[in-house]
Amino acid sequence: MGRVEGKVALITGAASGIGKGCAHKLAAEGARVVIADRNAEAGRAVAAALGAPHLFELLDVTDEDGWARVIATTLGAFGRLDILVNSAGIAVWGDIERLTLAEWRLQHAVNSDGTFLGCRAAVGAMKTTGGGSIINLSSVAGLIGVGDAAAYSASKGAVRLLSKSVALHAARCGYNIRCNSVHPSFIDTPMVDAVCVAAPDQRKMRTAVERAAPLGRIGQVEDVANLILYLASDESRFVTGAELVVDGGLTAM
Repeated sequence: MGRVEGKVALITGAASGIGKGCAHKLAAEGARVVIADRNAEAGRAVAAALGAPHLFELLDVTDEDGWARVIATTLGAFGRLDILVNSAGIAVWGDIERLTLAEWRLQHAVNSDGTFLGCRAAVGAMKTTGGGSIINLSSVAGLIGVGDAAAYSASKGAVRLLSKSVALHAARCGYNIRCNSVHPSFIDTPMVDAVCVAAPDQRKMRTAVERAAPLGRIGQVEDVANLILYLASDESRFVTGAELVVDGGLTAM
C-alpha cells in the first residue's frame, strides 16, 4: 500500500518544477491528485500523464474566488481534502535600491497572499473531514537574507511564519490539521534555469548555483518531493509548525 493511499491532495504550481514532481510522487504513492496551475496547457498535460482519477483545475493563487471554486470542485469530486501543497511561486530579483513597489507587490501577491488564501481555504475544508496536512513551499531565502532578492526573501519569510501561525491555530482548535514549511535551496527547475539565463554570464551563474551547496551539486526535484511525501503521510503525524530544510548543507555554513 502507498504511503498516502486513499488521500486527496491539491497541489498548486503543479504544471512544472517542484509542484509537478510532487504530483507524480503523491499519485505514485496512492493519492488522488488535483493539479492546480494558471498554465492550462502544461497542467492538463500533467493530469493526462497521471491519468484518471487525477484532475486539472485552472487556478491563479491570488484569486480568492478561484480558491473557493477549486476547493468546491475537489470536495465534489472526491468528498474530502487531506493534503494541500502550496507550491506556486515566482521569483522577482532586485535589491532594496533597485526594486520597484510594483515588483514588491507582485512578489507578495503570489508567494504571500497565494499561500495565505490556500491555507485559509484548506483549513475550512479539512476541519470538516477529519483533518489533514498543509505543506507550504518557502525557501532558504526565508531563513537567511539574499541581498539581490529583497522581495523574494521577505515573501518566503512570510510563508515561514504564516505556517507556524496556522499550525498553532489548528492545533489549539483541535482540527487535526498540521502545517509545515519546506525550505529548498537551488533546485534544478525552470525557475532556477530562468535565473541563470537572466544572469550576465550564464555559464558562471550556473556553476555558482551548482556549487552553492556543500554537497557539491544542485538539488533535484525528487529531493524535495520525497520530503513533501513524508509531510503528507501519517508518518509525520507529530510534526507541525516545523521548518524543514532541503539545501545540501547550504544553511549549515
